[in-house]
Amino acid sequence: MKKVFFFSLLLLTGIAANAQSEKYVKSMEKLIQAMDTTWNTDKLVELSNSFERIADAEKTQWLPYYYAALARVNAGYALGKNNAAEQTDPYANKAEELINKADALEANNSEIYVVKKLINTLKLIGDVMGRYMTAGAASAEALAKAKSLNPENPRVYLQEGIDKMNTPPQFGGSVEEGKKILEKSLEKFKAFKPASSIHPQWGESVAQRFLSR
Repeated sequence: MKKVFFFSLLLLTGIAANAQSEKYVKSMEKLIQAMDTTWNTDKLVELSNSFERIADAEKTQWLPYYYAALARVNAGYALGKNNAAEQTDPYANKAEELINKADALEANNSEIYVVKKLINTLKLIGDVMGRYMTAGAASAEALAKAKSLNPENPRVYLQEGIDKMNTPPQFGGSVEEGKKILEKSLEKFKAFKPASSIHPQWGESVAQRFLSR
């Protein structure tokens, strides 16, 4: 009788855990889809907050913190060009707080370092002259780390290509070289297979958009 009871308890626990897992995945999928279809600062902040609430509830999942950070840093970029550090830093700083939580749960992950790169680039944009040696260097280091952890990650080449296109020639930039790297990123996107429906898949349309300019 005790064995039957124990088996039933295990079965019910498994069913409950599976239901919770399905709810988590469905919630994540819905938010990821929403993030893929907006480039509005306020909406991205709302999505970041939603991802953070899921992350705080789940406690052991790195992906909600990752997306919370990505949405927050994108909210900073969505402000547009020529914004001073006092406008962009709050977004970068909050995104950094969130991505560090993801990193604590999932160390040495290429996708996390891509977001760290984006965060440091946003800091750099806020004060290029004053932060070139700090945020600029940290951005380059994060991208290099992302590539070393996964040379097949297409988002690494996406960011590398965009940087090359947007950097003045006197500082090593080149539109033609940037195009070649973006074309390489598209090759990587074709071969890339995400681990699940909620693992990072973004970026292909961004590469296509930059190449079409």
